[in-house]
Amino acid sequence: MAPPANAQEQPQPQVQLVGGRKVVDEVSGWLRVLDDGSVDRTWTGPPEALPLMEPVAPYAVPRDGHTLHDLPGEPNLRVYLPEAKGETAGARLPVILQLHGGGFCISHPSWLMYHHFYARLACAVPAVVVAVELPLAPERRLPAHIDTGVAALRRLRSIALSAEDGALDDPAAAALLREAADVSRVFLIGDSSGGNLVHLVAARVGQELADTGNNWAPLRVAGGIPIHPGFVRATRSRSELETKAESVFFTLDMLDKFLALALPEGATKDHPFTCPMGPQAPPLESVPLPPMLVSVAENDLIRDTNLEYCNALRAAGKEVEVLINHGMSHSFYLNKYAVDMDPTTGERAQELIDAIRSFISRH
Repeated sequence: MAPPANAQEQPQPQVQLVGGRKVVDEVSGWLRVLDDGSVDRTWTGPPEALPLMEPVAPYAVPRDGHTLHDLPGEPNLRVYLPEAKGETAGARLPVILQLHGGGFCISHPSWLMYHHFYARLACAVPAVVVAVELPLAPERRLPAHIDTGVAALRRLRSIALSAEDGALDDPAAAALLREAADVSRVFLIGDSSGGNLVHLVAARVGQELADTGNNWAPLRVAGGIPIHPGFVRATRSRSELETKAESVFFTLDMLDKFLALALPEGATKDHPFTCPMGPQAPPLESVPLPPMLVSVAENDLIRDTNLEYCNALRAAGKEVEVLINHGMSHSFYLNKYAVDMDPTTGERAQELIDAIRSFISRH
């Protein structure tokens, strides 16, 4: 059959190229998957968002009451050490192990958006904050991120036992960490997809303890703090359908595409990695978890499934506290400029820090 007479006039889709390679998938602004399997993460979104993604270099001379150290290794760690003063002088501090967000596909713990909050948190608690550099999908899909979170805990334990200094580029920083950190009180904290990892890493460690005994000593996971975790279902929740995205840092398109790139091939969002309260996941009653503090943003696109997770924990007899960030959207506290300039955002960020400090003091 001959083509329609106007076939030649139809606009043809343009093939997008990056360095001569074809773009086969894209998450607008954030990443482009190329036909050779490589990924371009050059930021192409609004330029006003770029400063929040600028890396912050480490510093051994105190700034704002803390020092910042990088410990390259498997995995790479970034360590915030608050200055010892007053009641904390000479005392070992609890450890907050941070698992960054980014839909499992983007971001780095050195970014300003993380730095401004976790430097402040380290001094406020006070605690040693250890940020973990996680692998990125689609090059490395889940469960690689869970494996890395567990490896970070093992590395922290190794440093505490003085078993790693000879292999470190900066043994002095490791010594400072060892002297300051009380690894019997480690709290997992995670932003967005990192909140998923809080649950998943804690469950993995808890199961190892149940199966093999106390092979983690002296390290103990004392609590988990998922902040706006990326818990979803394959079907849209009411909040996903009715809530308007307020930021380029979290949209439904990002949510869908990042998870499609990060979950195991063929999995849906009902997978236990993204829906631990769903029928594909093990019953929560059987999952060994530490006490949890879950932060839920009132205006989050995925507020409803976050609350469903909290309710499922309660129904399973788990110890869980819930903090509602009233009037706030997803990961609001990472926007340094909003926290600094908008009084309400600043107040909500302080409420979050106060809740974390209180939770840690009680566990």
